[in-house]
Amino acid sequence: MWPESSEQAKPLRTGLTTGSCATACSLAAARCLFSTAERANEVLESVSITLPTKRSLAPKEVSLSVSVEVLSEHSAKASTIKDAGDDPDVTHGATIFVEVTLIETPGIQFKAAKGVGTVTREGLALAVGEPAINPVPRQMITDHLTKLAQFHDYQGGFEVAVGVENGEAIALKTMNPKLGILGGLSILGTTGIVRPFSCSAWIASIHQGIDVAIANGVDHIAATTGNSSEQAIKAHYGLGEMALIEMGDFAGAVLKYLKQLDQTNAEKLTQVTICGGFGKITKLANGHMDLNSRVSSIDFPHIAEVAKRAGADEALQQQILDANTTIQALNLCTEAKIPLADAMCRLAYQKARHYVPEHIKLDVWAIDRKGNFVGSFLNDLSDENGEGEA
Repeated sequence: MWPESSEQAKPLRTGLTTGSCATACSLAAARCLFSTAERANEVLESVSITLPTKRSLAPKEVSLSVSVEVLSEHSAKASTIKDAGDDPDVTHGATIFVEVTLIETPGIQFKAAKGVGTVTREGLALAVGEPAINPVPRQMITDHLTKLAQFHDYQGGFEVAVGVENGEAIALKTMNPKLGILGGLSILGTTGIVRPFSCSAWIASIHQGIDVAIANGVDHIAATTGNSSEQAIKAHYGLGEMALIEMGDFAGAVLKYLKQLDQTNAEKLTQVTICGGFGKITKLANGHMDLNSRVSSIDFPHIAEVAKRAGADEALQQQILDANTTIQALNLCTEAKIPLADAMCRLAYQKARHYVPEHIKLDVWAIDRKGNFVGSFLNDLSDENGEGEA
C-alpha cells in the first residue's frame, strides 16, 4: 500500500542498496582477518563505508551493523540485514552475506555465493559466466578492500563471495530469470542509497532487458504494463520471452532509454510495441511517463475531450465525466460506436513517437481487464503524418 499523505505524515526514509550491504560485509569480514586474536570473534560491529558520489559532492559515509564469523585463519564471513527504508523493495529485510578469503594473487576475485545469480546471456554490463554483482558495487568493494590492504601493508588479494539468504526464491519476484540471470538476485546500486519509490532496481531491469534483447538479435521488443498485456501481445505477435519488457508503470524508463540508445544498437531494432490496460494507455496518451496512481491520475475531462473529437455527443461526454472507471467510460463509447480506445492509442503513439527513433516501427495496443484487445494504433512508417492504422 502506498503511504497516505497528511499534514502529520513523516518524511519517507531512504535505505541502502544491496551493493552497500555487500560492501559493508566485505569490509567487516576482511577487517576481522586483520584483527588481533582478542577481536577476531566479535559478534557484532558497526562498519562505516563511503558511498559513491558525484565529483561535486563531498563523500558520504554511512554505518551498518554487521555480524562477523571467523571461518578459518584466512577466511571470514559477515552478514547484514538490508534496510530499504520506505521503498517497496523485494529485498527489504533480506540477509546479505559475504565470505572473504585471503589469497596470494593480488586484486579482487568476485564469486556468487548461494542466493546471488550468474549471468547467462549477452547484453548485460557483465560477461556471461560472471556473478551478478554489478560494476558500481564491485568498485565500492574494491576501493574499500584496497584501502584496507594498504593500511595493513598486505600484498595479497581477496576472494569475495557475495550471497543472499533465500535469494533464489526472492529472485523469482524480479525480472532476473527473464534477463538470463539465474540462481539468485543481482547485487545492485549506483549511488549506494535507495530512495523511496524510485524503484531503481525495476528501472535498471527494464534497461537491462532492452540491452539483452538487442545483444541476442531480437529486433522487435514489446513493453507491457502487466501480465495480461504481456500474454496478449506475446500471443498476437508470437514473440519469445526475451522480446518482452515488463515496464509496469515506467513507460518513461522504456521510452527515454530507447531515445538515448547509441546508433549501432538503435539500428538493430525494427519494431517497438507498447501494450497496456486501457486506463494506463489513457495516462500515456495524456503525456504521463509514470503511470502509477501515486504520480498520475485518470483524467476524465481529457477522456471526454478525446471522445468528443472521436464523435461523442454532449450527453455521452457528460456520462464519461460522471464515470467511476475508465472501463465504464470505454463501454459507454463502445455502445455508442465511438472508437475511444483507438483514439487513445493514437494519442499514446504520438507521445511515444517523440522518443522512439524514427526508423523503428511503433505500435500501441490497449486491453481490457480480461486481457482482450480493445484498441490499437499501428504505424508502418509509410505515413509521414503518423495517421497509421487503427
